Amino acid sequence: MKTIFVRDVDQKRDWYIIDAAGKPLGRVAAKAASVLRGKNKATYTPNQEMGDYVVIINAAQVAVSGNKEDDHLYRHYTGFVRGLRTYSFKKLIERHPTDPLKLTINGMLPNGRLGRKMLGNLKIYAGAEHPHGAQNPKPLEV
Repeated sequence: MKTIFVRDVDQKRDWYIIDAAGKPLGRVAAKAASVLRGKNKATYTPNQEMGDYVVIINAAQVAVSGNKEDDHLYRHYTGFVRGLRTYSFKKLIERHPTDPLKLTINGMLPNGRLGRKMLGNLKIYAGAEHPHGAQNPKPLEV
């Protein structure tokens, strides 16, 4: 049996849109990461960027269960002495509404060059408006 490799030139990439309003954070992130990796295609190869583009709207209204709004902590190190900054989910979503989704999806992608390239195909917006209407994104259910 011969292994099939699809070149970037021959690759067909689609655009998908996910409405995250009221949906669980992990479910939205898992679906987006799967499409970004290309696992929804028959030509999936783990060492190539095969994925599609994903647009996520209403990221500020993503839901978390239990006490995670207050208890789940996001950490950021500035690089200076005593520079560890800690934010709860509630504080982070107030300051940067797209960051919890971006950080969660980034954790589900491969580390290194390939994962950073896949993360470039992700577009996250806090509200319902987005500038990708010309690409005719297909709705993706979570």
